Amino acid sequence: MSEVGFYHLTRSSLEEALPRLLAKALAAPMRVLLRASSRERVEALDRHLWVFEADSWLPHGTRADGNPDMQPVWLTDQVENPNEATLLVLVDQAADDDMAAFPRVLDLFDGADEAAVEAARERWRQRRAAGHRLVYWKQTERGGWEKAREEG
Repeated sequence: MSEVGFYHLTRSSLEEALPRLLAKALAAPMRVLLRASSRERVEALDRHLWVFEADSWLPHGTRADGNPDMQPVWLTDQVENPNEATLLVLVDQAADDDMAAFPRVLDLFDGADEAAVEAARERWRQRRAAGHRLVYWKQTERGGWEKAREEG
């Protein structure tokens, strides 16, 4: 079963939090598959990861770039794992049909969107019933993360 971390964004946007989380994963070192809910969202996140800070960048690619085996972070809207990632990052309630194939999963959701919060609660219940290990991370005042709950 997977370890699923639920990341409740309350102090920063996805665009602010995502680069820091990806940088930590790459430092681990892990290969990452970031799955969004649409091709347009993948394209927007791709552009953002090139310019999120003036002197930083995160190595990543998309289907448009090709060569997934050379990409430590692969952005997609498909249920696939072409870069052989061990960490699945889900944003925008993206498909998680193959979640059990990944040792670790991050599920990021917007705390300012009540529908997104309720959908995350439902995903928590489903994943608990499926036997996954669950960890709930909440944002601190400074935008970092603290473990608030753990099950399994």
